[in-house]
Amino acid sequence: MELSNRQEKIIEIVKDNGPITGENIAGKLDLTRATLRPDLAILTMAGFLDARPRVGYFYTGKTGSELLTEKLKKLKVHDYKSIPIVVKEDVSVYDAISTMFLEDVGTLFVVDENSCLTGVLSRKDLLRASIGQKDLNTIPVHIIMTRMPNIAVCKKADLLIDAAKKLIDRQIDGLPVIKETDHGLEVIGRITKTTITKVFVELITDNHV
Repeated sequence: MELSNRQEKIIEIVKDNGPITGENIAGKLDLTRATLRPDLAILTMAGFLDARPRVGYFYTGKTGSELLTEKLKKLKVHDYKSIPIVVKEDVSVYDAISTMFLEDVGTLFVVDENSCLTGVLSRKDLLRASIGQKDLNTIPVHIIMTRMPNIAVCKKADLLIDAAKKLIDRQIDGLPVIKETDHGLEVIGRITKTTITKVFVELITDNHV
């Protein structure tokens, strides 16, 4: 996190004198307690300082990088999943290609009549099927899709960092977010490389690590 000069001075004071009250910190900086209150709130919420009632502020000893790592390890899939782009098993390869193009996605999830996952279609799958002189309108996607158990999935309660690892390990563009039901694995969302990249960039930009 990029700190102001005053915030850096506050941290140094707490490091050297903690635990120390807000009133005493303000006195060392020749400022009023009210003036200092927003800085103390920011430093406490960011994790640089901690506070105990009737005791005062003390330094946590954590660097900006450590605080960012801790924050990353708390992010859940539920908070960042987006709407899944799905197609039915009997849809033609031609229609699947059109859907992928119109929705501007790299992965389609194939579902049955209960919206439960039966397969995944990647750009490579559709490109491979389109090579040659075949009539793509006559080929259903269930013939070319990747099936279970070769599909990586995640749940909304999973850590976002674990979803990112699956994307990297499997070298895929997206993961279906699923919910277990009596009928199978219902697709309720998606996590993509773009999602992960956006989240990580926003975190780093906000923290200026």
